[in-house]
Amino acid sequence: MAEAAAAKMAEAAAELLERAARRDAALEELRALRVAVQAVPPAALRARLGEHHLVALFGLLGVNDREQVSACVSILERLLQALDPLYVIQNLREELQKGLFHPDDSVKILTMSQVGRIVEDSAAVTEILHSPELLRQIINCIGGEKIAVAKEAIKSLSRIAQSQEGLEALFGSTLLSDLRNVMATSDVVRYRVYELIVEISSVSAESLNYCANSGLIPELIGELTGEDVLVRATCIEMVTSLAHTPHGRQYLAQQGVIDKISNIILGAESDPFSSFYLPGFVKFFGNLAIVDSPQQICERYPVFMEKVFEMAESQDPTMIGVAVDTLGILGSNVEGKQVLQKTRSRFQNLLSKIGHQAKNAPTELRLRCLDAISSLLYLPPEQQTEDLLRMTESWFTSLSSQPLELFRSISTQPFPDLHCGALRVFTAIANQPWAQKLMLDSPGFVEYVVDRSVEPDKASKDAKYELVKALVNSKTIAEIFGNQYYLRLRAYLHEGPYYVKAVSTTAVEGAE
Repeated sequence: MAEAAAAKMAEAAAELLERAARRDAALEELRALRVAVQAVPPAALRARLGEHHLVALFGLLGVNDREQVSACVSILERLLQALDPLYVIQNLREELQKGLFHPDDSVKILTMSQVGRIVEDSAAVTEILHSPELLRQIINCIGGEKIAVAKEAIKSLSRIAQSQEGLEALFGSTLLSDLRNVMATSDVVRYRVYELIVEISSVSAESLNYCANSGLIPELIGELTGEDVLVRATCIEMVTSLAHTPHGRQYLAQQGVIDKISNIILGAESDPFSSFYLPGFVKFFGNLAIVDSPQQICERYPVFMEKVFEMAESQDPTMIGVAVDTLGILGSNVEGKQVLQKTRSRFQNLLSKIGHQAKNAPTELRLRCLDAISSLLYLPPEQQTEDLLRMTESWFTSLSSQPLELFRSISTQPFPDLHCGALRVFTAIANQPWAQKLMLDSPGFVEYVVDRSVEPDKASKDAKYELVKALVNSKTIAEIFGNQYYLRLRAYLHEGPYYVKAVSTTAVEGAE
C-alpha cells in the first residue's frame, strides 16, 4: 500500500517536472511540485530526472518573482541532493555560475552548498579546477553582503587548495588578481581573504610557500605594524592562527615577526591607544609559549611575562581578563608552571589578587579567573613529584586565607556557570593528596560532594560527576578518605551523573 502511494507520488512529481521543463508550469504547480519532491525518496526521483528538468528549473530562477524563486530553490535543493556531485559539475556548470551571480541570497546559498558538495568529492573537485569562470565567481562571493555565502566560499576555496593542482589554480593564474580585486571591497572583506589565506597556509609548508609568494601573507604581517590600531587587533588574531602549526611558527620566526611583535609590546607603553591591540599581542605569545616551549619563549622575550604581570596587576578589568587567560594558558603544562614559579613572591601575590577577583569581580571575569585557577593547579598523576605538589599547594593557599571555603561558597551560588567553574577548581586538585586531606578536614565537604540534590541542571550534574570521577580514580583516595567515604563515592560514580533515587509513596489512611 505504502509502495503504491510512493509510486503514485513519484508519478505526480514526474508529471509536474515535465510541465516545469516546458516552462508552462503555473506557480500553483511549482508549489505542488515542491510538496511532491519532499515526499518522494531521492532514489525514486533520480530515475526520472533528466538534465533538461534541472536546466529548466534553474532557468525559472531568472524571473523577478520571489514566490517562484523560493519554490524553485526548494525544489532544486531536494533534486540536487539526489544527484552525484560529479554529475552536477559536469552538466550544470553554467547554471552554477549564474546561480552564484544571482541577486537573491537564497539562490547563492543553494548554489554555494552544491559547490561545497563538489569540492568534497575527489572526482568532482578536479572538474572545478578546469572551470576558471566558476572559481572566479566563488572568489567574488567572499565579497558578498551575506556572511553565510562568504563563509561557504572561504570553506570551498580552502578545500580546493588542499591539493597541488588547487594551489596552482588559485595562485598560479589570473585568479590571484581576482582575489586582490575582491580584497579592495572593504576592510571586512580584506580580513575574510586573510582568513582564507591563513587557513590554506596551515595545511603544509608548501601551501604556506604559495601564500607567502603571492604577497598576501607579507601584507597581512605588514598590517600588524600599520597605523590603524583596530586593524592591528584584527590581524594579530590571524597571525596567532598562523602560529598554530610548526611550519607557520618557523616562517614567523624567520621573517622576524615574533621579534616585531615583542617590540610592539615594548613600545605600547607610550601609545595611548595600545589597549586596543595589546590583548591580542599578549595572547599571541601565550599561544606561542604553550605550543613551543614556555621556558624558551619567556627567556627569549622577557617583555611578554613582564607585560602579563603588569596587566594582571592593573585596575583595568579588560587587561586583567586577558592576563588571567594568558596565565591559564601558560600554566596549563608543567614547564609553564615552573616558569611562573621562578618569579617567586610576585606570582604568589598575583594569585591572591586572582582569588580576590574570583570572589568579587563581575561574573564574566570571575569565570575567567576560575578557569585559570583550574588550569594552574592541575597536575597529571604522572607528574606529581614532591616539589610540584608542594608548589600547587602553596599556590592554592596563596589564593585566599581559606581557599577551600572560598570556592565552596562560589559553588553554592545560584548561577550555574559560577557553580560549575568552582566545581572545576575542585576537580583540578582532586587527585593531589594535600587537597584530599583539606577536603576531608573541611566540615561537611565530602557530604556536599556526594549530595545530588545540590545540582539543579545538566551542566552542574556533569561537573559534579567529573569531580567524583577524579576523586575515585586517585591512587591515594581510599587511604586518605577512609573506606566509608570511598565506597560512597564509588557508588555515586557507578550510578552515573543523572541518577535519581526512587521514593516510595505509600498512602497511610488518616494521614494528612
